[in-house]
Amino acid sequence: MMDLEIISKILQFRNDRNWKQFHNPKDLAISISIEAAELLENFQWSGADLNVPEKSVKIADELADVLIYCALMADAMGLDMTEIVLDKLKKNSEKYSVDKAFGSSKKYTELE
Repeated sequence: MMDLEIISKILQFRNDRNWKQFHNPKDLAISISIEAAELLENFQWSGADLNVPEKSVKIADELADVLIYCALMADAMGLDMTEIVLDKLKKNSEKYSVDKAFGSSKKYTELE
């Protein structure tokens, strides 16, 4: 989960530039999607080799962009990141119990 100090630094960076006025949920959701696509682009045309160590710095940068926009989206929506992540983990643990999901990539609706 995101450390509160990191979230504070993200928000301070935004506030120092007076960008909060531009950070509405729609535009932040679009930005998250764009940055996620840029992250995915690092794997485009990688063939069977899914490990791309030569791109690790670029992957880290794009992943950081996604996380930053997620923190900004949570702030814009008045959501606590720790709370929503823990809540989602609880829901997922109910859908994907260890005894049914261990070692399986099936969707929860396909688990027996």
